[in-house]
Amino acid sequence: MCGIIGILGHHEVAPQLVEALKRLEYRGYDSAGVATVDAAGQLARRRAVGKLVNLSDRLVHEPLTGHSGIGHTRWATHGAATEVNAHPHRRGPVAVVHNGIIENFRELRDEVIALGLHPESQTDTETVALLTAWHMDQGMDPVEAARATLSRLEGAFALAFLFEGETDLMIAARRGSPLALGHGNGEMFLGSDAIALAPFTDRITYLEDGDHAVIRRAGAEIFDAAVRPANREIAQIDVGATQIDKGGYRHFMAKEIAEQPVVLGDALSHYIKGDRIVLPESLDFRDVDRLTLVGCGTAYYAAHVARYWFESLAGLPCDLDVASEFRYREPPLSPKSWALFVSQSGETADTLAALHYARGKVAKTVGVVNVGTSAIARDADIALPTLAGIEVGVASSKAFTCQLAVLAVLALKAARDRGRLSDAELRQHLDDLRALPGLMNQALAVSDECRRMAGWLSEAQDVLYLGRGPLYPVALEGALKLKELSYIHAEGYASGELKHGPIALIDRNVPVVVLAPRDALFEKTVSNMQEVMARHGQVLLISDAEGVARGGHGVHASLNMPTGGGLFQPVLYAVPMQYLAYHTAVAKGTDVDQPRNLAKSVTVE
Repeated sequence: MCGIIGILGHHEVAPQLVEALKRLEYRGYDSAGVATVDAAGQLARRRAVGKLVNLSDRLVHEPLTGHSGIGHTRWATHGAATEVNAHPHRRGPVAVVHNGIIENFRELRDEVIALGLHPESQTDTETVALLTAWHMDQGMDPVEAARATLSRLEGAFALAFLFEGETDLMIAARRGSPLALGHGNGEMFLGSDAIALAPFTDRITYLEDGDHAVIRRAGAEIFDAAVRPANREIAQIDVGATQIDKGGYRHFMAKEIAEQPVVLGDALSHYIKGDRIVLPESLDFRDVDRLTLVGCGTAYYAAHVARYWFESLAGLPCDLDVASEFRYREPPLSPKSWALFVSQSGETADTLAALHYARGKVAKTVGVVNVGTSAIARDADIALPTLAGIEVGVASSKAFTCQLAVLAVLALKAARDRGRLSDAELRQHLDDLRALPGLMNQALAVSDECRRMAGWLSEAQDVLYLGRGPLYPVALEGALKLKELSYIHAEGYASGELKHGPIALIDRNVPVVVLAPRDALFEKTVSNMQEVMARHGQVLLISDAEGVARGGHGVHASLNMPTGGGLFQPVLYAVPMQYLAYHTAVAKGTDVDQPRNLAKSVTVE
């Protein structure tokens, strides 16, 4: 969430800042702003509520000049989405942009009020500007003042400071939230991630936790948490891999759903070579007594599916936790256990905190991430890339199915290490996995039928999703997708739990989506479906052609899925969940790629 950009350049930066912020829109935001220092050293800012087009309009009528500047897209935490709460925040000679939460801001706010300084906004960020300006009033130079302020801050944050009278200075700091420096030819850049910096440079330095940097056009001096000079590597990024466009699709999400056969194939070919699983040698499950799986949102549901695979295939007991609850319940962890953390961005604050809690208490921490340079990738003992590529749509699609693919490979490796699979059984499971990209391509054909059903679903106030076994988490994911994109209340349930309460909700106005692949639980799922129809529930049955023929009598509608995939059918059944939500959102006219109140990378707790 939130996006930061900073430029010390050779050209007018205001247009560059806005263009860079457009590349960060996928992170989610509700206001935006920029600040610049002009050739005379004058600091000025412009802010606007809503989409970046509003900020662009503001800059047309009230332009900013200068070759130095910072910009920000804000996702509201402290204070509503208003112009006065939008970033950059300024007090005197200081302008600040911030991602994260300053946890002790009320204490600091009380201090600055006692000093005679009065906040204008409701935000925690303004306190940073107030405190820095006060230190400068006491005679400190900008670097000293920023350091004095940073030493007082508690919480998770990424910060960028700009100063009046300083045309060649910017200060950046990172604790928890990601921040990267870009190195140009006599220019320097700052951004929340490499995507924002790609138009300017392919040479990136990722700040580590606790770092701050004093940035000038000639380069940056980086200091660690103890204010000691720190050497951080300059990495060459693949600029082509950071390109973002819709490729002719109406929405990024539609494009990303359609990309799944290709990226799924890339992920599987990375980890499967012939009849061999290719993973780091240290991933040996023979002595592991328990596995803890942790994630948030869609990543949590991917971990939920994987629990079925680890337990049924490998006989490995698994605990499953929502990251935001994990460390606060202080779970006892066995020193012979492993902890596995799933995150698309690799920067999710709750998941990162859970990783830090587990580190040192378990034998190994493993990160399953889509961004190889992320904090979770760096901090875990082993990081496994999902290779989904950049995912711009806030509601995850291809990242989810690639997470499932990597987790499936891990479960097979665990089963093999623990002597639970013969050579022939392993070959069969690997064949089932290799078949998924082709089957996924067939599954994409349900899009047109999902579009036809969107009118029906868009009129509902409540929708139920039912599944059994590893399809239960897919039902949860389907309900989440519908909520995220269309703002329709939806809930996912294990089919067998229907009679323990949710059946009271059933009437002819409640659509019920039933995921029923022809597996060992097919007949039981169909029996639960019959209970729904006996109470006039309107059922959408999702199964293969034979499953629809056997169980589809009397349903409101059905979707035919391809046959195959073995134990890994949950990967395929994610597709109709995505398309139902997508087309329903389009029918309702909601913002598919940037749903209200949501952010792609949730870097606050």
